[in-house]
Amino acid sequence: MSTPVKNPSTLQALPNLIFASRWLQLPLYLGLILAQGIYVFHFWVELVHLIEAAFGNKDALAALVKSIGYKESFEVTSLNETIIMLVVLALIDVVMISNLLIMVIVGGYETFVSRMNLESHPDQPEWLSHVNASVLKVKLATAIIGISSIHLLKTFINAANYEEKVLMWQTIIHVVFLLSAMAIAVTDRLMSKPAGGDH
Repeated sequence: MSTPVKNPSTLQALPNLIFASRWLQLPLYLGLILAQGIYVFHFWVELVHLIEAAFGNKDALAALVKSIGYKESFEVTSLNETIIMLVVLALIDVVMISNLLIMVIVGGYETFVSRMNLESHPDQPEWLSHVNASVLKVKLATAIIGISSIHLLKTFINAANYEEKVLMWQTIIHVVFLLSAMAIAVTDRLMSKPAGGDH
């Protein structure tokens, strides 16, 4: 006597629903794309202010000085090397955060939502060909360290305008980021070793 076959569609309904729930992440990635657009707009605003200040625009210079938190005992009437360096570091900071957003958007979508099928695309990012949750985690940790380094450098250049406590805590937080990234990398390396213990 043959065993009755259960309806596969009934069996698959719940797993399909759970698997389809990954698309709930799509609005999150679309939101990050909007955030990316805001960063692009902010980058160009700062760059235009820098160019205008270089040509002697006092309002643009005042906007730059205010945005970077630069203070002097006397009124700043023209660009100096420190202000230029702080503005450029701020622009680099925006670019690095933008890179981090791209890694999260593209890598996260490819890993957790759906394949993009970019294998034959000439502009496919090199890192995307071997990305997975573990690789993405290490890359994000490295990117965060880079961003933290830029922030710390900006603080040290403009150290006269910060309290000693702020400098100390920023340094401690940066070291914690470094140690966390090292721990993530070591953990990933240990977990990716073959079961036989081969190196």
